[in-house]
Amino acid sequence: MLPQEIIRAKRDGRPLSDEEITQFVAGMTDGTITEGQVAALGMAVYFQGMTGRESAALTLAMARSGAMLSWDVDGPVLDKHSSGGVGDLVSLALGPMVAACGGYVPMVSGRGLGHTGGTLDKLESIPGYRTMPGREEFRRAVLGAGVAIIGQTDDLAPADRIFYAVRDVTATVESIPLITASILSKKLAAGLHGLVMDIKAGCGAFMPTFEQAEALARSIVSVAAGAGLPTVALITSMDEPLAPCAGNAVEVREAVRYLTCAARDPRLHAVTMALGGRMLTLGGLAGDEAAARAMLERALDSGAAAERFSRMVAALGGPVDFIEACDRYLPRARTTLPVLATRGGRLAAWDTRALGLAVVELGGGRTAAGQGVDHSVGLTDIARTGQCVRAKDVLAVVHAASPAMAEAVRDRVLAAAVIDPMSEEGAPQDPVSVVLGCCE
Repeated sequence: MLPQEIIRAKRDGRPLSDEEITQFVAGMTDGTITEGQVAALGMAVYFQGMTGRESAALTLAMARSGAMLSWDVDGPVLDKHSSGGVGDLVSLALGPMVAACGGYVPMVSGRGLGHTGGTLDKLESIPGYRTMPGREEFRRAVLGAGVAIIGQTDDLAPADRIFYAVRDVTATVESIPLITASILSKKLAAGLHGLVMDIKAGCGAFMPTFEQAEALARSIVSVAAGAGLPTVALITSMDEPLAPCAGNAVEVREAVRYLTCAARDPRLHAVTMALGGRMLTLGGLAGDEAAARAMLERALDSGAAAERFSRMVAALGGPVDFIEACDRYLPRARTTLPVLATRGGRLAAWDTRALGLAVVELGGGRTAAGQGVDHSVGLTDIARTGQCVRAKDVLAVVHAASPAMAEAVRDRVLAAAVIDPMSEEGAPQDPVSVVLGCCE
């Protein structure tokens, strides 16, 4: 069937057959289907949706569009993936933590999508770090460090890489079938034994409501189970940045602080431990959540997790002393500018999506496919919701390439802060909401 007829069928709401989906994905991979046609199908799916069968067929077709890895190792092959948020650096910390506990973590990640940050963009702020190694280099890094975080290699789920880039710049990111297929195609191709999903809900997530997040979680768990990949999904809050920073180099710096126990933001720590606990129990490395959390804490406190991160960076071309000297290697923005509260009260909320878009405006994200990013820019010292602030207290610090850009973004960040004139401090919210098991 002609590609335009497949697009027309989905545009008009007709479910696509497995053959049509497989044919379209094959055309994406071999270049016979154009970027415009990929964008058109993405928009049609965005508005018309897909059945569970269609979503599973798309997932498997994209996973099989390249190599399918397998592992001969002495421990479980595990991974964690987030549906996207602001200040979400969990992957940088959690992969090494699980590796230090006996797991193997071949993490295939993506770049920023829309207003959310991308793990690959963050890692590329490390000089020399190769996010796109060959398959054998990837394998050696996983076996040597226990963890390797990379992007899709040329032969690993190539159809997803093509679709992913187009979705980012055509406003078709927030589609449950496309998110499901994008995430799981990479994970199935990576040869996992178990997957833990972090599904974000809130104003900074692609799924802003709990109901949308739950629908995405159930879609991923269902499709993964059908493909033979045991999966657990947690729904966590993205009503404020997960870490007190957002950007590329600034988040890597925060991850190093977390791994070396120099600083542990409570909100970031709660989500990291919840996800890590599920990974260890899913992989049979711990008998229950309490035992898993104790193992993860030991991995942090002993320095074993930091050492695994260091080995990963070195194995993929980065500095061998990165953990000890990260400030020497990570780029810094030319200009910093504090965002000061204009009145006192309680910081009731952040427009978290606006904060993510502020980082994009600074150059830390993309507005066109294939565009480069400025790894040095971003936001730090982001105040936590619920805390009391006084006039002229720092709500965040802007890191920008120029004073003019810093001032423009400062106004956007200030507009994103909701300050309640009430002076009472609010109780912190539990950022972990719900767990969905692979049998649900």
